[in-house]
Amino acid sequence: MQTRKEELTSALIDYLLTHGLSELSLRPLAAELGTSARLLIYHFDSKEGLLAAAMDAMHAHLRHSLQALADAQAPKGIKPLRRFWDWATAAENLPYMKLLYELQMLAARHPETYGPFLQHSATGWLELVKRIMPDDERDAAMASLPIAVFDGLFLELMSTGDRRRTTRALDRFIELVEQARLHRTETVRKPRKVSTRKRGT
Repeated sequence: MQTRKEELTSALIDYLLTHGLSELSLRPLAAELGTSARLLIYHFDSKEGLLAAAMDAMHAHLRHSLQALADAQAPKGIKPLRRFWDWATAAENLPYMKLLYELQMLAARHPETYGPFLQHSATGWLELVKRIMPDDERDAAMASLPIAVFDGLFLELMSTGDRRRTTRALDRFIELVEQARLHRTETVRKPRKVSTRKRGT
């Protein structure tokens, strides 16, 4: 059975998914949730505590969904980054992802308020990407590249709604990465030719 705080957290997430973060105010939120600003402070200590509880619950939801994705049989020929894109843009996950990206934009303008939540989110994505990368590329710098491409394309999807074009762009990036990887592998395996000519002849 849920505690009152857990019930409020669940209702808070639903509110944020509908209204977003930028206009969050305790009184309208309390009215929507059928409680009072005073009781919200009682349960969460502060507006920051309220946001922290919401972000923790959202991350728990996404981690659970990602774990289900990892446990499921991967379709043959589908690269991990494309599989992650399909997961992120699915109807059940897209609202949560949009809220996380709104948090990212708010943190750029108000780092003192939203920065700590963004840092937690960014670290989690970085570790996730590093786990699915090949061993010889598993470092923070290389992991940041697909994250940056994913971020840019997801923001483009949010602003234009053009899922087909953004998905094709992601597929093209994956193709370029695979081509670069194959080229690097062939270069390493290709034996170096040693000249047999004598000097001075």
